[in-house]
Amino acid sequence: MQATLTILGSGTSMGVPTLGCDCAVCMSLDERDRRTRPSVAVQWQDHVVLIDAGPDFREQALREKLNRIDAVLYTHGHADHILGLDDLRPLSFKAGRIPLYAGPETAEVLSRIFHYTFSKENKYPTKARVELHDLPEILTLNGANFLRVPVQHGDQTISGFRFGNAAYLTDMSDIPDASMALLHGVDVLVLDALRKTPHPSHANVERAIEYIERIKPRIAYFTHISHELGHSEMEAELPPNIRMAYDGLRIPIELA
Repeated sequence: MQATLTILGSGTSMGVPTLGCDCAVCMSLDERDRRTRPSVAVQWQDHVVLIDAGPDFREQALREKLNRIDAVLYTHGHADHILGLDDLRPLSFKAGRIPLYAGPETAEVLSRIFHYTFSKENKYPTKARVELHDLPEILTLNGANFLRVPVQHGDQTISGFRFGNAAYLTDMSDIPDASMALLHGVDVLVLDALRKTPHPSHANVERAIEYIERIKPRIAYFTHISHELGHSEMEAELPPNIRMAYDGLRIPIELA
């Protein structure tokens, strides 16, 4: 089943340009160096599944003309991945209740921050019409399977996802051996590569390349990219099978 993986946002929690910074990347005129907070959309037939909805979701959805959302899968509960929940409101008015899938820790954060949305006592008629569900190991949505791939984000275990021949691993510092087995045969890999120097909770370029060499996808894309990496300069250093993701990039994939 043919599908499209759209990079809604390829940046870090602070985005690029970063506020108050006048470095070469933040001042760049290359639109690919303008990176909103990390998120992707998986689109097939008339269906759209989001992985994360951060504070830039509204602008991302307008840019990509996303007029419906079938479900949202959350990787973890950090602000740059969840704060777009309220922007689901107008889409939920059209579609009915949108299911949100999250692990226990992420669900607790969502329920606390968006208490006014999930509280049964709040009868406000225009709150987002969403339903919070546990994230299973394998989730089937409209004929497509989404496999949870646990990865390490520093000392926190969060969720990556495999869907068909593609995988999305944002905010990743390490991939456990058990999860490496889940990535066998992946053709398209999108993974964290924050910067060149090491970071305690994100893969740097060297670490990301090591995992690409082990997983052996046909093509890999760096995401969650900081302002320390310029798009064209970094791509010039990479082999042809590793590219820099950018906001609005559309990648053809196959769903099982």
